[in-house]
Amino acid sequence: MNLDHYRVPPDERVRLSDWATDDDGGLNKEEGEALLPGLQERLADLQERLYAEGQQALLIVLQARDAGGKDGTVKKVIGALNPNGVQVSNFKVPTEEERAHDFLWRIHRQTPRFGMVGVFNRSQYEDVLVTRVHHLIDDRTAQRRLEHIRAFESLLTDSGTRIVKFYLHISPQEQKERLEARLEDPSKHWKFNPGDLEERAHWDAYTAAYEDALTTSTALAPWYVIPADRKWFRNLLVSQILVQTLEEMNPQYPTPAFNAADIKIK
Repeated sequence: MNLDHYRVPPDERVRLSDWATDDDGGLNKEEGEALLPGLQERLADLQERLYAEGQQALLIVLQARDAGGKDGTVKKVIGALNPNGVQVSNFKVPTEEERAHDFLWRIHRQTPRFGMVGVFNRSQYEDVLVTRVHHLIDDRTAQRRLEHIRAFESLLTDSGTRIVKFYLHISPQEQKERLEARLEDPSKHWKFNPGDLEERAHWDAYTAAYEDALTTSTALAPWYVIPADRKWFRNLLVSQILVQTLEEMNPQYPTPAFNAADIKIK
């Protein structure tokens, strides 16, 4: 599978309408699910190397509309990793303390230390999405924030943190079906927020805001548009991209300060 097909070219504006939400990569569900265990095993091996090396970090950014599959991706993909080496952060409405600082203050505090895989379930991009759609900031402020985000991500990559950003791309019909499924299942009622319906009414405005956010794709902090109507393909594609990214990072086990052959345990 050509992973570059899903990668947003650096500094280029794309139209989300040009990206399919129901792509399956030419596979059926059974074929896709059969590939996942091998990828998870490889991911776990690379993560162990990253943790042992302790010289670089990986930051995974997950963005999506409501019911887009962020939590499912964390569970099905990130769940394959050793939790000792993973830090998951969620960014919701800023607290009073967070609002008293610049918009990136709360973000920088949660970036992963070397050896760790950090996952942002929503991220710094919330401050150029929700705020923009609801007219809490104007277009000029949004563009300035995008410039700050580019600089922030450049700082992280220069310091040894690799960044990979996923936009989980679902269709209006798929979102409708997922929200209805939450209403029909009492065990899922806790996941339903009536406010999601208000956000759904701003579909086109969110599309425009996301298209602007995707212009921050760079060589070392790329955006990938992930077709997310099919959950199995979403999980497969994200796993493949993470394996590729970690293989490019090439983490190595450190050289021990002793000769194992000389040590005898009695």
